[in-house]
Amino acid sequence: MVDDIEIKDGKMFGGLRAPENLARASTTSIHDDDVTKSVGMRGGTIQGTIHLSMFTPLAQKIFGDRWFEQGTVSMYYTFATVDKEEVRAIIELPPDTTEEMLPIATKNVQVNAWAELKNGQQIMTGTVSIGSPKEPSYLQAAELRNSKPEELRILAKLKVGDELPSREILLTQEDANRGLRRITDQLEYYKGKDKSPWGNAIFYPTALFEAMGLGFEHTSTDEFQAVPFYGATELRNINGPALIGVSYIAKGKYACIGGSRKTEYLWLDSTLEEKETGKIVASMRHLNRFMKTGSPLYNDQ
Repeated sequence: MVDDIEIKDGKMFGGLRAPENLARASTTSIHDDDVTKSVGMRGGTIQGTIHLSMFTPLAQKIFGDRWFEQGTVSMYYTFATVDKEEVRAIIELPPDTTEEMLPIATKNVQVNAWAELKNGQQIMTGTVSIGSPKEPSYLQAAELRNSKPEELRILAKLKVGDELPSREILLTQEDANRGLRRITDQLEYYKGKDKSPWGNAIFYPTALFEAMGLGFEHTSTDEFQAVPFYGATELRNINGPALIGVSYIAKGKYACIGGSRKTEYLWLDSTLEEKETGKIVASMRHLNRFMKTGSPLYNDQ
């Protein structure tokens, strides 16, 4: 599935992908057609974290396997896609880099990246990096604006700095294989220990997000009385990759809680630590939004 990568005009283009909305049966979420249409959207949406898998083959080609160990993808979601809508990932090459020079695995480099629909409509924008570049990632550079507690309704019970209960993560190959059908770029490294240079198969991006997405399994429309949706995600491999069959501890806390004209939102910062050694393998910054439209908590507006 990675033989359709194209390089031109200083950019690397992935092939078009058409992920299926496998979460559309969740009738209390933004992935359900009826829920989304009730708040004025086109239809049940594809999770932004599903699209993150499209960047991995491109990043591997640019940075080599080191990207799985010390690579970061940092994306702000700008347009929601629906079932089987065709999209592709694009990453700028570092300046003065030709295809013959790839991979550039030993440098610390950050480049712009984004994904778009077939018609050119941008659906997410951000950065992809390797190692520890001097400049902050797209989301680390974003200004996090908190609101006063009295200005919040949907997230009124949450506080900046609140730590979420940690949890142990042990992803089996069987569970990983079931989850792989959700993503479009299924690298061999995800599928078995005999296919990976790290001795075990590795987490694919969506699985890495879910491991560190503390509390997001409870963000239904019923619990928060609002329609939640993902606004941004950064996945950073620090001492990666995270391996199938290894026990990890996920920890996290709220970095920001605020409101805009149309939504209330929270930012979560979390880490994935190796249970046996305490070594931090990966980290995440994630934005969850909650729509005021349709929420009974905003009936007076």
